[in-house]
Amino acid sequence: MAPSRTPTTAVAEREAPAGAFAALSHPNFAWFLAGTTLSNSAQWIQQVTLSWLVYELTGSGAMLGTLNLVRSFATLGLAPMAGVAIDRLPRRRLLSAANGWLFAISFAFGLGILANPSLIWPLFLFALLGGAGQAVTMPLTQTLVFSIVPRPLAPGAVALVQTGWAVMRSIGPAIGGFLILWVGPAGNFFVQAGAYALVSMTIMKLSLPARRADAKTGSTGSSLREGLSYIAKEKTTRAFLLMGWVLPLFVIPIFSALPPIYAKDVFAGGPDTLGMLLSAVGLGGIAGGFVSASLGGIDRRGLVQLASLLLLGLSLIGFALSPSLWVALGWLALAGFFEMIYLTSNQTLLQLSIPDDLRGRVTGIVSLNAGLTPIGALIGGIGSDLFGPRMITILLSGITVAIAVIVFFASPTVRGYRLSRALANESATS
Repeated sequence: MAPSRTPTTAVAEREAPAGAFAALSHPNFAWFLAGTTLSNSAQWIQQVTLSWLVYELTGSGAMLGTLNLVRSFATLGLAPMAGVAIDRLPRRRLLSAANGWLFAISFAFGLGILANPSLIWPLFLFALLGGAGQAVTMPLTQTLVFSIVPRPLAPGAVALVQTGWAVMRSIGPAIGGFLILWVGPAGNFFVQAGAYALVSMTIMKLSLPARRADAKTGSTGSSLREGLSYIAKEKTTRAFLLMGWVLPLFVIPIFSALPPIYAKDVFAGGPDTLGMLLSAVGLGGIAGGFVSASLGGIDRRGLVQLASLLLLGLSLIGFALSPSLWVALGWLALAGFFEMIYLTSNQTLLQLSIPDDLRGRVTGIVSLNAGLTPIGALIGGIGSDLFGPRMITILLSGITVAIAVIVFFASPTVRGYRLSRALANESATS
């Protein structure tokens, strides 16, 4: 059972200020948001730097794909264990340790590249070690939001965190590319280390509430089984978990694997065209994040999730059928907008369905869906070779639209989900 709330806390939650930025009235959340945004910036700089180095040294697209697989394998292998650690260990200390790990490896590999910039294997080792750090920070940041702000503000807080991620997705690659020209690849690793050092300062400012350590007893295996058992028996959690698979399998491949093909083969452009396509998605995501943070008065969040998924799929079909680059940019911005609303709705509804004492373990298992992204990218790449980028985009987007329609008619759990009911149920069990 989750920690009990005092009457004062309950009153504070009922009287929590409304609005898109209400969560920022809590200093703890403001520091947390700053830290996660800085961490996201370091991750995007890292992604650009590693991809650039691997392709410059090998000239192989297959090596680029292997780099992403190595990072995903580390996350897949450790995410469930990280969920157990989140429930067993002090979360502030765990966040500080994971961030310190990312700082240390970034600084060390910067020194290594300075010493010998022609070696390839250290880049894959860094991807593996960095993926291990992300296996901890990814589920940990998702769970911490619900410890930092009152529950009525949690949906808006999740949206603001995702908006910070969208901002970095939009400008992070450009910053990373500029830094490669300015300070070189090794300098980029030192910039990453500096960002993690700043994140450490924000972590020092966090003050997390005490909580019961219900997961401290028993073996790691039994703790994992408790998380799996909860997912198996709770249809609401299971439904939103399965809905979370749609993006990595059918949508993210269009955003990640196909833009270079569209830029070169469809719109006859170069790197500048690719940058415009990626930035359009990011800018739409920023707008979608702010809209998501402003949905406090909308109770039917299940319908919001399904509507945003439907419109996301239709926007991507519009992108595939676009006769010109500028029309395509408009459709991509819309797709990024609806993707962010869908993502924040899904994460919020999923987290609200999990009790506090199981949140880390269940979220660690949920984080395994990140491992579906390379599979989706592979499907998108092979499909583009076989059918062309436009047709595979239409096929994947059509599946997305079909899922939204089928779930609407077949799943009252998702269709009828009300935010007020979830908050009331949690208060009753606290």
